[in-house]
Amino acid sequence: MRKARRWRRVCLCGAVLALALSACKVERPDTVLTDRQMEDILYDYHIARAMGEEIPHNDSYKRVLYVDAVFRKHGITEAQFDTSMVWFARNPTAIAKIYERVNERLKAQRDRYNSLIAIRDNRPKMSPAGDSVNVWLELPHYQLTGTPFNNKLTFALTSDTNYHNRDTLRWRARFHYLADADMDTAFVPVMALQVKYEADTTLSVLQYIKQPGMRELSLSADTFGAIKEVRGFIYYPEQMSSRTLIIDHLSLMRYHATDSLYFPAAEKDSAQAAPVKENVKRPVKLLKQNMQPL
Repeated sequence: MRKARRWRRVCLCGAVLALALSACKVERPDTVLTDRQMEDILYDYHIARAMGEEIPHNDSYKRVLYVDAVFRKHGITEAQFDTSMVWFARNPTAIAKIYERVNERLKAQRDRYNSLIAIRDNRPKMSPAGDSVNVWLELPHYQLTGTPFNNKLTFALTSDTNYHNRDTLRWRARFHYLADADMDTAFVPVMALQVKYEADTTLSVLQYIKQPGMRELSLSADTFGAIKEVRGFIYYPEQMSSRTLIIDHLSLMRYHATDSLYFPAAEKDSAQAAPVKENVKRPVKLLKQNMQPL
């Protein structure tokens, strides 16, 4: 009798648990895409969005075409995608798991591309180890004329295991002109540096190069986690005449923090660096146009 009563209690508890689990299960309408479908679509969707950010602003209409191509590839409409995203937004656990897999796929794809680029350019796959090293991989000097297709220098670096938390990055370059001439303040070059961190926080700093000479931009952070990506550009506005700008002595120094109170010697807080204060009167739209994250 005791065993029978015990088994009845076990069965009763099992039935109650089954009912509770079934009650907690969220019903998914037939109009909502499956997890696998959403994962594949979101993977292609974010690649398309990143590709669209590289399109010049005068061809910005093409960004929509990239996204439309993703919908056509997977045989859905934008309305179906939006409906599914609304449902997933109400079920954050489900969308969080999907994005974990999407991020893993995107990271693996990025690593493959970086390896191919390293082989193509005969570059090392890993940055040099050490506390104070130059991680600059581009050419040591450039010539910009301020004419279309020759008025901008850009670079993008992906971090690796040799980058540590609270690293400081310092980008240096020397600016001078091929021939002496009066500086036209309406067409001064712009130098900008951007760092993206693990916490999806981005710090940026820019400087208008009003006089020839050595210039430096520096960024560091104590609380944003490890560095994910480093980007930068030098933009030489279009000139009325082909006045050649020489940029040399380029370097990108990476410094590891040595203690919990470490700060760069030049700037205690990169977000308050002098170049930003110097240019608060100038529009920052240029920075957004030239430095779009992947």
